[in-house]
Amino acid sequence: MLKPQPSRSFWQRHGQKAAAVLIWLALIGGTVWFARVNGLSLAESVFALIQRMQASAYGPLLYILVYALRPLAFFSAILLTLAGGFLFGPLWGVVFTVIAANTSAMVAYCVGRFLGEGALVNHTTGGLLHNYAGRMRSNSFETVLIMRFIFLPYDLVNYLAGFLRIDWKGFLLATMLGSVPGTISFVLLGAAASPAEIEALFLGGELPTLDVRVLAISVAMFVVSLLLSRYFKRREQRAQPSAQ
Repeated sequence: MLKPQPSRSFWQRHGQKAAAVLIWLALIGGTVWFARVNGLSLAESVFALIQRMQASAYGPLLYILVYALRPLAFFSAILLTLAGGFLFGPLWGVVFTVIAANTSAMVAYCVGRFLGEGALVNHTTGGLLHNYAGRMRSNSFETVLIMRFIFLPYDLVNYLAGFLRIDWKGFLLATMLGSVPGTISFVLLGAAASPAEIEALFLGGELPTLDVRVLAISVAMFVVSLLLSRYFKRREQRAQPSAQ
């Protein structure tokens, strides 16, 4: 007869996750400590990096790297998107920000997937979280796309998608398509801002003066994103009865 396997303790089952969380918290704490030792806030530290990007030939790579690591420090994606338009202009700002934002999304997705491993395995079917996870897995592309179009908190969607272990290919494709309207809107706003306005934005939280043409394009992109979200939401609702 097979001997029963001894039950593992909490730390044996979740020790790797706990260690990863501790390392994560240590990185955040080290960043905050470094900023305070140098008399800077987190926003001021990022602004100092942006100033360095302006004078460096490796500015785009540094921008993508900072943006990719941004969710680990819970820094605002909107501020860096505006900075991308200011640094690289409307065209390359969109290109570099799309690359950086999708890299950032995958970083947060992988973190959420690692921390959520096994979280739903022992839950009985029919629970609210279990049902929602099943819905996101079966309609991953449409669900994430709607979340992007209606501008739900960017990092929350990334971590949630990873935690619920939805298909990464559908998540990435929906993120790439769904983030474009918002990215273009904020990059255009950043491209129209002056150096003084960008500094005031990071150091004082003051929004840049809006150019009428840029504002019109941004509003148009916002309306397009809402219309697309309604289209995909209705499509998902029509598909649900047939799936049952």
